[in-house]
Order: sequence, then structure tokens, then C-alpha cells
Amino acid sequence: MNKILTISLLFFTHLLFAQNIYLNKVVKTNANTDKFFYKITGSEKNAEYLGEIEVQGYSNNDVEVFSKIYKKAKQTGANAFSYALPETLDGKTAKFDPFHYKLKLYYLPSTEFPKEENTLYIISGNDEPQKIKLNDKSITLNSRSYIKRNLVLGEENELSAGKLLGSRIKLAAKAGQPALYFSVDSFNIKADDSGTSGGLNIKSGDIIVLEKSFANFLITVYEEQK
Repeated sequence: MNKILTISLLFFTHLLFAQNIYLNKVVKTNANTDKFFYKITGSEKNAEYLGEIEVQGYSNNDVEVFSKIYKKAKQTGANAFSYALPETLDGKTAKFDPFHYKLKLYYLPSTEFPKEENTLYIISGNDEPQKIKLNDKSITLNSRSYIKRNLVLGEENELSAGKLLGSRIKLAAKAGQPALYFSVDSFNIKADDSGTSGGLNIKSGDIIVLEKSFANFLITVYEEQK
């Protein structure tokens, strides 16, 4: 009896936390070979609607989730997406639900993507709040959140994660510089693979440059922190 109950509970838990990603609507396809997959509003004049992806169930493995979404999107030839706002009875904007959401798929000529210059995105996917410092200001990033800041020409900025052993980078605005995307991670220890010293690398915080397509997905499913 106990074994049956245990198996039943495990099966129920699997159903509760299982995630499914569907290409649930395909209106048309496009034969482009673009590798990128950028976020748009969906209101761009020449954005060609191709279909829709539906995500059911939650996973905190964002790399795997994005990989699955990307592969399904490319089956239609999509190179752009937008978050499909759910309909509500009272007409109010519904809060994003990480357990169930939809992404609309589009094709947009690469020359017509909206440009975003000298904008800085700092993204944290940690399960716990992450402390960073931008210039002289200390900021606590909530779990699965991001902040957005504008870089100003002539001003130098320093971003740091962690304290003494944390990463630090300097940033500056440049004419025509595309948006910059960084993720911040907390304390970690990993093997030194530089081939010079061996041993371990210990950091109280790390800063990682993110590819734009993946970063655009993260800022869609994460919450903006003002």
C-alpha cells in the first residue's frame, strides 16, 4: 500500500512540475535562415505573423527552455517574437504567469528591427537575491529579475558583483553602440581551466555577457525591477 501511495505521489509530482512547450499555431512559414531570435512589440509595420508557441509548466532551467522554444520557432522561420498578453475579463493587464504563457512568432526583415542603443540590462536568475554595485550605488536584484539603465556619452560606469573576489567591468556609452546584456551570478567555485595555474577559481560574484536572443527571452520571462 505504501509503495503504491509513493508511486502515485511521484507521478502526481511529475505531472505538477512537468513542462510542455507546444507550437500550437502555425499560420504560415518563412524560408529565411536567420539565426537570431529577437523580441519585438508585434506592432512593427512589416512584422509578418507566423504562429504561436505555448509554454505549460514551470522550469528554472532557462537555457533548456529557450533552446526548445528557439528550435520550435525556427521550424516556422521566425526571427522575432513578442509576449502574447493574456485576455482578462475586466480588461486589466494580467501579470506574467511563469507556469503558462504564449509567445507570438514573426518574421521581420533584419534591417527593420527597432534599434536600442547604449542601454544596459543587468539580469539575475539566481534563486536568492543578488547584490551588485553600479558605480557608487548598491543594488539588490530579486530572484529572476533585471534592471535597465541608460548609458550616457562621456560618463564611465563600473559594474561589480560580489565584494573582494567579485567580478568588475567598466562600461561606457559609444555612438551607435547596441544594447548590452549581462547576467550576474553569486558565489561560485570552479576548476581553473586556463592551463596556467591549476587549482580552483573562487569568486564571490561573476558577470557574464549574454547573447542578445537569449537575453531578450530572459527579460520577457523575468520581472523588471525599477
